[in-house]
Amino acid sequence: MIAFIGRRALLAIPTLIFISFISFVIIQLPPGDYVTSYAAQLRQQGDYISIAQEAIMRQNLGLNDPILVQYWRWISNIVFRGDFGHSLEWNAPVGSLIWDRLALTLAISSLSLVFTWIIAIPVGVYSATRQYSILDHLFTVFGFLGKGVPDFLLALILMWIGFMYLNIDVGGLFSPQYQNAPWSWDKVVNLLSHLWIPLVVLATGGAAGLIRVMRANMLDELGKPYVETAYAQGLSERQVVWNYPVRVALNPFISTVGWSLPALFSGDVITAVVLNLPTTGPLLLQALKMQDMYLAGSFILILSVFTVIGTLVSDILLAWFDPRIRYA
Repeated sequence: MIAFIGRRALLAIPTLIFISFISFVIIQLPPGDYVTSYAAQLRQQGDYISIAQEAIMRQNLGLNDPILVQYWRWISNIVFRGDFGHSLEWNAPVGSLIWDRLALTLAISSLSLVFTWIIAIPVGVYSATRQYSILDHLFTVFGFLGKGVPDFLLALILMWIGFMYLNIDVGGLFSPQYQNAPWSWDKVVNLLSHLWIPLVVLATGGAAGLIRVMRANMLDELGKPYVETAYAQGLSERQVVWNYPVRVALNPFISTVGWSLPALFSGDVITAVVLNLPTTGPLLLQALKMQDMYLAGSFILILSVFTVIGTLVSDILLAWFDPRIRYA
């Protein structure tokens, strides 16, 4: 087991180096650079800067340096100093911009993930053990609707319901009077009154898909000989189902930890934009649009680290649950 973990951990190092370089280069592949995007934004607002001023900005920001030089300057500061650089658009340290929004992002994403699993696992097990029952058909309809309806559309519908029938402020996580107020019990209550919309939106799509996966895996396991043997030994249905086939059917949930960790950091970008959530997703989108390479590159690097760590955790958990995987 230790050798298995060691091999996976060693593979993660060159993977992160490769991803960081590729992501930094890809951000700069579109025509122009940050100064080009900044000048275009000024023109839309009726303001202009001269070509000479653009050249001076590029020189001051180091955008005229070769990509390898820019990459080394950025990655060496991260590795040796923990400095993610300076955002070109926000004119602020990248670290402060990311960490300011990270707490709310992790809170929303973690709660939605927990709700997803709480819904998907028991519903999937019930659908498999009560195949073709009325509730099974009902959950099947829910699964198809949940996967078919885009998250942003569901967000708009829930915002309309909240505004029209529940008489609550929609959009954002706080009412205007609590936006910049210090934390208090009233602010927490106000947060909870707004939090249900993003939780329902984010949990619906994930739960809908995992219900179908759990149901399909359970149906595959319920017909196998070891289940029939367990029933023949006089065990109850609850003991048989939850002690044997459910453990095997949970492998897809364990394997998705590798996707869940970066999702906790980034959140759902489109849903966050629609709901005006102060999370990291809209900040990443704006950084990519403006070719703010240090901010966007740092986001992608952190997402890559989360992905690699999540994949490593998934591999370890799967190897622990299924010893055959250790020798793969």
